[in-house]
Amino acid sequence: DGMPGNLDASWNERASARDAAVGAFLQLDPSIGAADSAPSGPLAGTTFGVKDNIAVRGYQLTCGSRLLEGVVSPYTATAVERLQHAGAVVAGKTNLDEFGMGSSTENSAFRRTLNPFDRGRVPGGSSGGSAAAVAAGIVDFALGSDTGGSVRQPASFCGLFGLKPTYGAVSRYGLVAYASSLEVIGVLARSVDLTERVFATMRGEDPLDHSSLPWESAARPAAAKGGTRGKTGRLRVGLPRQCAGDGLAPEVRRTLEATRERLAGLGRPVTEVDLPTLEHVVAAYYVIATAEASANLARFDGIRYGRRAGGAVNPEELVLASRSAGFGDEVKLRILLGTYVLRSGFQDQYYLRAQKVRTAIRADFARVFESVDLLLMPVYPVPPFAPGSAEADPFAQKLADVYTCSANLAGLPALAFPAAVEAGLPIGMQLIAPPFAEDRLFEACRGLEKIFPSPEAPVT
Repeated sequence: DGMPGNLDASWNERASARDAAVGAFLQLDPSIGAADSAPSGPLAGTTFGVKDNIAVRGYQLTCGSRLLEGVVSPYTATAVERLQHAGAVVAGKTNLDEFGMGSSTENSAFRRTLNPFDRGRVPGGSSGGSAAAVAAGIVDFALGSDTGGSVRQPASFCGLFGLKPTYGAVSRYGLVAYASSLEVIGVLARSVDLTERVFATMRGEDPLDHSSLPWESAARPAAAKGGTRGKTGRLRVGLPRQCAGDGLAPEVRRTLEATRERLAGLGRPVTEVDLPTLEHVVAAYYVIATAEASANLARFDGIRYGRRAGGAVNPEELVLASRSAGFGDEVKLRILLGTYVLRSGFQDQYYLRAQKVRTAIRADFARVFESVDLLLMPVYPVPPFAPGSAEADPFAQKLADVYTCSANLAGLPALAFPAAVEAGLPIGMQLIAPPFAEDRLFEACRGLEKIFPSPEAPVT
């Protein structure tokens, strides 16, 4: 049935050797290759990595943070549970930027993950461990979380397919909250087929997550099922003119043009559309995401679980010392930003204005989707970069989120796909669809995959 399925007796040895080369995992299960009973189900024989901000019973749940070092999860996320019921086997917990905050996996408190295509480059982030694990051939697929591009950008950097589902399509129960209104659990894999099968297994309503929606219901608009498709019956693709501007590196611009030509060759000519709200995306995203992070991360206080600082004489001192020692710089920065924009007197000025911009962005996408079925956009303005380079600057990384975080603000599904390898480095593009129209993404990317499949990484 075309399943990759790399689970056999030599799995552990192979996995450990490859992981030593790229540093994808924070915790790798050495026993799964030797398991006596073979799992059954539609995903039987497949292995998957789980980003270490998604709960799996008996495994650690560190979120890449010193604050949660040693914490073991007492329960399993719904998405993971559904995959296990389908026969897929958890191989371990993958590395990430601390609490999902970053685009390079350099913000992990525990280890550095390297790009399997070039170990002098980053794998992307924040789901960099998940991307490296799949690209290096350690697992068949991996789960990540996407708050502003954290599945799609590492997929692009590692030559993979990376799906960010519609908000509400996949249960978030068991995903440690960073920005609850933006984040979703997504999939990284080397084929459209496997990406789609994993998504089909995970999706659907979950009584444990009230933001989850039934897949087949009134919640899924009729437009998502058929699409506008024009007279030809083919999916129509739009390219926002704001995406082909000055900000793209030459390699990324060439890849965008090549993808445009491939789509035209597949009978899907790309027309230019206007998405004027795109210039406000990053500002609105960072106000909303940091405000939600400030509220969500308040629970990590050194009192109930995680790191507790010694020597404190009162509760205030304990919280201050625990959070100061436990959180990394990027997490502290985002908590401070979020606390600032939620302060009395500033809430109207920043947070409420950002929510109004978000509504405008959502309306802008809805307007564009009246005339096209899909939008083509770059994933990231530059190819995979080296640690310490100008592109690695934390502020540069935030500005570079412009193409990815728009889908999170609008709650839309998006699929990153491999589109080029230049100078040995993968470059991906993405398609964005209306809510619950994931099927369109898979349909379009199946054609593109025949022309440019997921490239083989040299690391073995």
